Amino acid sequence: MRIERFELERFQSTYENDVAFNLAESGVQPLQLGELVSDTPSREALLAETLRYTQTNGTPPLRAAIAAIYPGATPDHVLVTNGGSEANYLAAWHLVEPGDEVVMMTPNYTQLWSLAGAFGARVIAWPLVQSGERWHIDVDALERLVTSRTRLVIVCNPNNPTGARFAAADLDRIAAVADRNGAWVLADEIYRGAERDGRETASMWGRGERVIVTSGLSKAYGLPGLRVGWVAAPPALVEALWAYHDYTTIAPGALSDALARRALEPERRAQLLARTRGILNHNFPIVASWLDGHGGLFTYAAPDAGAIVFARYHHPINSTELTAKLRQMQSVLVVPGDHFGLDGYLRLGFGEETEYLRRALTRVADGIADCGLRIADSLRNAEI
Repeated sequence: MRIERFELERFQSTYENDVAFNLAESGVQPLQLGELVSDTPSREALLAETLRYTQTNGTPPLRAAIAAIYPGATPDHVLVTNGGSEANYLAAWHLVEPGDEVVMMTPNYTQLWSLAGAFGARVIAWPLVQSGERWHIDVDALERLVTSRTRLVIVCNPNNPTGARFAAADLDRIAAVADRNGAWVLADEIYRGAERDGRETASMWGRGERVIVTSGLSKAYGLPGLRVGWVAAPPALVEALWAYHDYTTIAPGALSDALARRALEPERRAQLLARTRGILNHNFPIVASWLDGHGGLFTYAAPDAGAIVFARYHHPINSTELTAKLRQMQSVLVVPGDHFGLDGYLRLGFGEETEYLRRALTRVADGIADCGLRIADSLRNAEI
């Protein structure tokens, strides 16, 4: 199997530690360890943890805590993975065979697009529709794309990079389309819980017999360094994915498992999600004001969830070229729309500390202004 380079992840890992300001992240400012284990009993319990191999599918208490998020689920419905990315990988590795068709919501985090293609599938884009200030699902289009050859329908809700979330009625229709054609639905819900208005996004969970939900602690919880993700799915599928997990990372880290159990205690979970929503609601008006203050240079749909805004810019420059100039001239990292298959867009992260965000946006503005002058000069010279 040959696999293409994951351009978005390589872009971030190559440059995120070499710039003064990183707006490429899609989560909120991570917690410090002391914030998660702030009381003496928690600290003592952490220090008493044995650095052993944990149960490879996740300890029973952790799987029970995850199952509690999904009505009717039990620990047997849950497999703990090293990040949501491993959860996605295992599901695609198990389900997708050469010759299958995979229908994928776009724009989207492109991990599964590349993986499904590498596993031999024909991957078909199912585009979101932007109308006015919203991104929408087109279920009628999905019905035309899904056939008896479709093995997997992939959705991301809330969506990366747009921050849009989709209603329960839309999810019901997606599940019905998949069911009629014998397809599985994989719903990446890594941003669920990070809603600006505090209303938790409807889950795909429980809407069909062939539904897989993947998620983790990186985005909504502010705990990306724990590398804890999970699959929630029918027990038979979870058992099958566990067998694949034995060939990848084998087990979660003992400390990560212990800290994840702490994070998912009901009261603590509520506190973490409230913290995330507080950051989003404090910072989004700053980035919105900045976007609105550029005289029509940007148009955007306000995100429902996640610390990301996907802004279209009205400038005759390629998005990869623009972000390279911003990085080189201003030492600020922004994700180009090219990494989501949509040139002419930038994904701006706004989950960091407020003053950091303001200073980073100032650099982006300076860099765009410089690019604008250079572009204008080149166009004028071309006319001459």
